[in-house]
Amino acid sequence: MTFRWRYLDASAAPTDGPDEEFDDQAEAETWFSDVWPELRDAGVDAVVLVDGEVEVYGPMSLRDQ
Repeated sequence: MTFRWRYLDASAAPTDGPDEEFDDQAEAETWFSDVWPELRDAGVDAVVLVDGEVEVYGPMSLRDQ
C-alpha cells in the first residue's frame, strides 16, 4: 500500500496539507519529523498516518500539551 498523512484542524475536521505519498511507514515518519513545525504553523492541529485507507495511528497532536 501507500502511506500518507491525513491532516486535521483544531476541531478534528480534515484540512489541507501536502499531498505526499510514501512507500513505507519509516519514509513517511522521516518526512513528518522534518516538516511538522511547518504543518503546525500552517494550521494543522493533528495528523493521522494511513496505509491505503487503513489508519495506522493517530490522531497525533502537533500542539504543545
